[in-house]
Amino acid sequence: MELRFIFLLSLWITTARSLYKIGIGIADVTGPAAGVTFLGYGKVEQTGEGIHLRQFSRAFLIEDSTSRTAFVSIDSAMMGDHIKKEVLKKLNEKLPGLYDTNNLMLSSTHTHSTPGGYMLHMLFDLSTLGYVQQTLNCLVKGITLSILRAHDKLDYGRIFVNKGELNGISISRSPQSYLLNPEAERAQYEHNVDKTMVQLKFESESGTPLGVINWYAVHATSMNNTNRLVSSDNVGYASVLFEQKMNPESFIGKGRFVAAFASSNLGDVTPNIKGPRCQKSGKPCDIPGPSCDANELCVASGPGDDMKESTRIIARRLFARAYELMVGKPITEIIGPIKSIHQFIDMTTEEVDYKTPGGEMVKGKGCKPAMGHTFSSGTIDGPGLFSFEAGSKSSNNPLWDIVTNFVPKPSPEQIKCHAEKSILISTGEFNYPLAWSPKIVSTQLAAIGQLIIACVPGEFTTMSGRRVRKAIREVLCKNSWCTVVIAGLCNTYSDYVTTPEEYKLQRYEGASTLFGPYTLPIYLKQYSKLAQALLNGDKKMDPGPEPIDLKSEVWSLLPTPMYDTPITRHNFGDCIEQPPYTAKLGQTVKAKFVSGNPRNNPMLEMTFLTVERLTDDLKWDVVATDANWETEFLWKTVSWFWASSVAEIKWTIPENTTPGLYRIRHFGYFKYFGGGRLGRYFGTSETFKVT
Repeated sequence: MELRFIFLLSLWITTARSLYKIGIGIADVTGPAAGVTFLGYGKVEQTGEGIHLRQFSRAFLIEDSTSRTAFVSIDSAMMGDHIKKEVLKKLNEKLPGLYDTNNLMLSSTHTHSTPGGYMLHMLFDLSTLGYVQQTLNCLVKGITLSILRAHDKLDYGRIFVNKGELNGISISRSPQSYLLNPEAERAQYEHNVDKTMVQLKFESESGTPLGVINWYAVHATSMNNTNRLVSSDNVGYASVLFEQKMNPESFIGKGRFVAAFASSNLGDVTPNIKGPRCQKSGKPCDIPGPSCDANELCVASGPGDDMKESTRIIARRLFARAYELMVGKPITEIIGPIKSIHQFIDMTTEEVDYKTPGGEMVKGKGCKPAMGHTFSSGTIDGPGLFSFEAGSKSSNNPLWDIVTNFVPKPSPEQIKCHAEKSILISTGEFNYPLAWSPKIVSTQLAAIGQLIIACVPGEFTTMSGRRVRKAIREVLCKNSWCTVVIAGLCNTYSDYVTTPEEYKLQRYEGASTLFGPYTLPIYLKQYSKLAQALLNGDKKMDPGPEPIDLKSEVWSLLPTPMYDTPITRHNFGDCIEQPPYTAKLGQTVKAKFVSGNPRNNPMLEMTFLTVERLTDDLKWDVVATDANWETEFLWKTVSWFWASSVAEIKWTIPENTTPGLYRIRHFGYFKYFGGGRLGRYFGTSETFKVT
């Protein structure tokens, strides 16, 4: 009780009351635009073919007189400890001793439409044909740059927290599992998904808005697994909309105001609010289960007529509510010290006492990682390659016969430990050619005054996140007005975390709960322990076991582009299909160019295209790049043998476009035959008139 009083008192006794040093930065992290499989849906053939929206890293640094913390939201599918380690290494070269494992948090938005190959564990690199160094390089470079830019802008300012309900964004994709949670617990909440947006607002000392972090629990899966263009999806576009509103004269990713829509306990939450239906018959369906005919898929869809329109609608709703929170009342000012703490734990050695809904105390332990059969069936957001019914052991597909014959059968101890899970792949008992799943995970807490951020290593379901928040509140802010937020997919990615009750049904989320039925109780114990350490004022804990470095063991089957050859009788950059002479507002204009392979240079902090307008003084002003919603950069190989390719650029003319003369330009690099040397090229279309 005394410790809690001291902790709460310290929230009030702060030098200069509530002024902090605040730094906010943004940088491009877009990986190879083509030829690399996207990470998220696990669909091998979902290889990139261009860009719709670029990926960004958004960094928020907060300092008081004695300490600092950094929260970074990244437009990526997931996060790994090796990425954080590489970022810290580069930061310490520039800013020695300032940032470390304890005070840096890296949280992915969980978009499913960005290039993969940057995770080290076998399970996450299977669909991408192994490791892709270029993707990792882009992430590390961009994350580091966003933090350095934020650090350069550190200045005094104030922080505020606000929250509000947001409907029309999300539904539960596993309502049956949610119903297995105790009735008394469910009665405490109005919805089976969290619909509260929590916003952290940053202002300069003079009151100028600098940025916001918005935490809202929803999957970034409005773009489905047929999409082939790099996209930050609904939450990424919400960020773009907010930043365009606040930085009207700046290019995307270049403005001062930065808006992050960060992930939370989104494990069982989908933005596809029309729910699942059979693709052909239109009848309601579910996964797993034989609810559709053999030749049709069970897929959920969003509010729009197609995935792109659904992305736009969800993003606009997210942005609109976040903007209301930023300018609205009531709003609470953040006061108090900055604290952060971190510890690695080996989930396979952890034990816990758990009180069942019936009141019985049981002893549980963490299992070696394993994936259940329904993991391979996918979800209503993106069906898997094979169909398994809950609890089944066969998909009647010969490929899985090969997999199950290649991977050793789970041991009796593993089968017993995972209880209701029918194990498809015992990833924790198989390490060929390298470890398939993590065993050691990152756990972290940060206190920014009365806001507590729980940085969690995976996708926690709605009720799992609620229990974590409750456990932390009971230690740090009982009978007070502290706010606890879940920062999802943070530092480590270790798949899903369900409640023990949800686990029993073994839907996708339960089958993907790596460490067995007591995964959540172990985390509840761990985050309570971290909270107690913050309460005690511990500067550091035992760091825990270091994750195994797998960098030397990575593998790849993805060939590197060897050379480029222009189409016969053309040079790189030639415009071979011109836009029309005139175009109207709302019309989509196209131009095609002879191109090189986008993997030659990912064009970080640059662009593969520009749309330009001729000004009155006869200068060309850029009005859009490949980061804009209204543009698309599409790349296609026309000859595999000669490595010849074409880039198609589309521009859907916004309704507020100024009439006049316009042109489209394309930029890229080609690879010379033989030596691997790169050459730069550009191309320009003929002018066209927008009326």
